[in-house]
Amino acid sequence: QVRLVESGGGLVQAGGSLRLSCAASGSIFSLNGMEWYRQAPGKQRELVARIISADSTVYADSVKGRFTISRDNAKNTLYLQMNSLKPEDTGIYYCKERRSGVWGQGTQVTVSS
Repeated sequence: QVRLVESGGGLVQAGGSLRLSCAASGSIFSLNGMEWYRQAPGKQRELVARIISADSTVYADSVKGRFTISRDNAKNTLYLQMNSLKPEDTGIYYCKERRSGVWGQGTQVTVSS
């Protein structure tokens, strides 16, 4: 049974940085594509970034050049490094395993202006 647990969210001022983590268990992590999504208040959940391998990543236009998705297969952990944060980055951030469709519980990110 796949389980994903996010951490690292918090309150940060605009221009600041946060690093989110997603610890995975119950699957062969290294073989699976992983994704980060976010959901802002009153809006639909949207894809932020996707990673298949170290050289196969996809980013939403709104975060390109500011966010970096990465993974440590030895630790079964997915990361999202978020720099130059903006108030519009505020929301709940979720990780998802593509193969199983399993979601984590989410971690709140709030960026103050």
